[in-house]
Amino acid sequence: MVDVLSLDPLVVGVILAMTVVTVVAKVGGTWLVRHVEVSERLQAGLDVLPGAIVIAVLGPELAAGGPAEWGAAALVLAVMWRTESIILALVTGVVAVVSLRTLL
Repeated sequence: MVDVLSLDPLVVGVILAMTVVTVVAKVGGTWLVRHVEVSERLQAGLDVLPGAIVIAVLGPELAAGGPAEWGAAALVLAVMWRTESIILALVTGVVAVVSLRTLL
């Protein structure tokens, strides 16, 4: 019988190392932006960064997807066009793709 609560020290170490790297990246980025003059061009790039990250993550899934994914993408575009709310559009997309995968 395997003890479910036992943890591999290597796994715990990797998780802790990833945590440290994530915190250092976030704190370091915040510190850097506060100590560097942000030009209008850099600010414009930072403003579009969240959308670019979403596209980079979801783009390959859409390209390899079928009718459910393409239908959900169409709904996301419609919601985004009408509401200009990225959160509402993303929630719509998740619900739509799950629903369409069930139906199709």
